[in-house]
Amino acid sequence: MPSLKGITSERIASPCLLKLYNEGQLQMLNKSEPQQFSQYTAHFISYNSNQQTQSCNYVAFVPIGEQTPLQRAEWIKYLGVFANVETRANEIYEAVKSNYMCLANSAASKKLKPIVAWMEFNDGVWTFTKEAYKLKYIEDAGGENLDESINKITYNITTIEDMEQLHAILCTVDVLIDGTLTPDPFGYNATLFLQNLNIEDQSCLAFLSHESVWRHDKRLSTDLALDWFDGAVSQPQLVLADLMEMLFPTGNYTTTYFRNLLKGEEATSLGLENCDRDTFTAMEPTIITCT
Repeated sequence: MPSLKGITSERIASPCLLKLYNEGQLQMLNKSEPQQFSQYTAHFISYNSNQQTQSCNYVAFVPIGEQTPLQRAEWIKYLGVFANVETRANEIYEAVKSNYMCLANSAASKKLKPIVAWMEFNDGVWTFTKEAYKLKYIEDAGGENLDESINKITYNITTIEDMEQLHAILCTVDVLIDGTLTPDPFGYNATLFLQNLNIEDQSCLAFLSHESVWRHDKRLSTDLALDWFDGAVSQPQLVLADLMEMLFPTGNYTTTYFRNLLKGEEATSLGLENCDRDTFTAMEPTIITCT
């Protein structure tokens, strides 16, 4: 945190980063004016398609492009180089990796493998995810992704043939994750989900009868920045623990990033008051009990 001097957006999911900004310790910079960044050692950007508008000190930070959860988390070591805390960054990653692998090995011992569908709804069309890191999460949590022989991934709710195919597929699903992006996460509820699903015969849908429809928008800031794209990237062991509870419910674990839509679980709004540590102290990873 002490090495961070400026940001380009007020949409901040991290409570401690939000606290720093509100205390005036971070400068708000206009990303369309690259000359503002020349005073800094490095300007981190999450894309590299517009290099000509960047100062020569720009640094691409793209964990989002990685294929597995741990590869995404490993970018902390890259950041550690710039902050001169390489040793600490390596320690944190190894702790996260060790916990993640312990959980994954525990899940691998499960004989039953629930089938999981991770999908999104946009403009009248349901789409099954093909994002590699999400599919890897499902596998590592002890679940099974949809049959790879299903090569059609988009289904239009206004097309009878599409809906018949979608219905047949969903009849094999035990757990459904709804990743639909919405401008109003707080207002996205079971009623809206079922309306978008648009399936009359729900008798074979196990994820409905077992009340196992989830969303990954449980943690978000007051200006609707999802912590899924922030904290969840750096702490994949928490995401994995969430998924294991979703697939193999114990009732003894409270999910961090996922909320149960059918049980009416609401999103949690994060503000600077949720920063429970010294902002100049690095956050410790949350280690899940695992044997």
